[in-house]
Amino acid sequence: MTGTGARRSWWGWGTEDQALTDDQATRLGASLSSRFGLGELSLAPVPDLGDLELAPPRVTPPTSLADRCSDDRRDRAGHTYGKSFRDVARAVAGRLEHPPDLVAHPRTEADVVAVLDWCSDAGIACIPYGGGSSVVGGVEGRVGDGYAGVISLDLTGLDRVLEIDRTSRAARIQGGVLGPALEDQLRPHGLTLRHFPQSFEFSTLGGWLATRSGGHYATVLTHIDDMVESMRVVTPTGVSESRRLPGSGAGPSPDRWFLGSEGALGVVTEAWMRLQDRPDHKVSAAVRFDRYDDGVAAVRALSQSGLAPANCRLLDATEAGLSAGATDGRHVLVLGFESADHPVDADLARALELCADHAGLRPDPEPARTAAAADDGAVGAWRSSFLRAPYTRDALVRLGVVVETFETACTWDRFESLHAGVIEAVTAAAADRGGLAVVSCRFTHVYPDGPAPYFSVYAPGLGGDLVEAWDEIKAAASAALLAHGGTITHHHAVGRDHRRWYDQQRPPVFGRALAATKASLDPAGVLNPGVLVDPVR
Repeated sequence: MTGTGARRSWWGWGTEDQALTDDQATRLGASLSSRFGLGELSLAPVPDLGDLELAPPRVTPPTSLADRCSDDRRDRAGHTYGKSFRDVARAVAGRLEHPPDLVAHPRTEADVVAVLDWCSDAGIACIPYGGGSSVVGGVEGRVGDGYAGVISLDLTGLDRVLEIDRTSRAARIQGGVLGPALEDQLRPHGLTLRHFPQSFEFSTLGGWLATRSGGHYATVLTHIDDMVESMRVVTPTGVSESRRLPGSGAGPSPDRWFLGSEGALGVVTEAWMRLQDRPDHKVSAAVRFDRYDDGVAAVRALSQSGLAPANCRLLDATEAGLSAGATDGRHVLVLGFESADHPVDADLARALELCADHAGLRPDPEPARTAAAADDGAVGAWRSSFLRAPYTRDALVRLGVVVETFETACTWDRFESLHAGVIEAVTAAAADRGGLAVVSCRFTHVYPDGPAPYFSVYAPGLGGDLVEAWDEIKAAASAALLAHGGTITHHHAVGRDHRRWYDQQRPPVFGRALAATKASLDPAGVLNPGVLVDPVR
């Protein structure tokens, strides 16, 4: 369930009531068939939970944990996969290949300790689970045959803001709180974490920390890392709690061991997070460019100007047409500024001057200065499409269309070759299967030294096994990212799906140090085996 009372989908994104209806999905299929000259796309039915074959649990919890562990059919099915294309495609086909034997629902940190003790003693793999929104295989029980069973450790019962320090503008927050519930608890104090990834509604603070999530801000406060004051993490060998400090030069940061560790080193139960006053001043605008290179140059100038826009997302013409309702074939830059302290109209005005220096077309009508006004036009259309995109993706899966998103970051001097190389690699991979691929690109975050490009791929009519087709496109794109100087992931994390490319990117010396740390903190090797380092069993 969610805070609204709507029931979560066990096989796809979000809540059941928000999914596209069969009629809507059929119309979407007809539109795609017309656009790409395909035959009729067949709509697969929504998978029926009653048709699934789930093996009986292989393990039995100790009496002390019996009331915290569930073998409910829906519970196990819903915790089998994350929400990537390959996850949803397998669920639609009724292929639940690695369901957890049990789902543990701790209510306290002591419960977490007890579950880890049990798993370590019994040789049971334990996979920390927040909102389940992973798109990289990070919560899947694909752990090999060396374990007595698999437990999915659902942390959403640890969902409270425990303490607020208004003077320092920080709060002590439990790791299992979902995004909306967190903001609801901060709102009466006039505070906000202001971290809004696309998965915000269905992801947790602990998940953001464990995956080094990228959130709302396109500049400056891009990653959750920058908002951490201290962390409390339960490992199989003890609890690590760092000191609350605004900054410290006392050796390597203990928090840096656990940020991005994806549940392989420990379980985040609490964190002190730096907060912000809720913004009162907002202004947004959409700038159009005839040439993509001009848009890229404008964004680079903005990122190096010191203006620090909250939103600075460049949509290429394909992305703008699909997501922002643009019909003129131009590229669109979605710009936004906000502040709790002062009006930001002057910041936007200067940003628009910079854009004009690079042939950017001034917005018409005038920039939106209220939240309601910002919901109109290209800015509002993009925001609505952005939030609805995962539901549309699920419908495309049912229509047999391969849909993939992958993101990276690179320095500005490498972007042109990376952009061209990725598009070439993906279209060639689709052509090898006798199909075609439409590739779009947007910037999600920008830095003075480089952008974070986010690519979307729509590949209908590839034929054969959808997961196999997805794997081939994913491999082609991932190889191209590394070949052209990008990272395998800017904010989606590593999981199991990115492991082979992460191993290529990671320095060997650091890889050995990470494996040694894993062995020290988790000697039985039960925490999320196969994520970041190889299983020990």
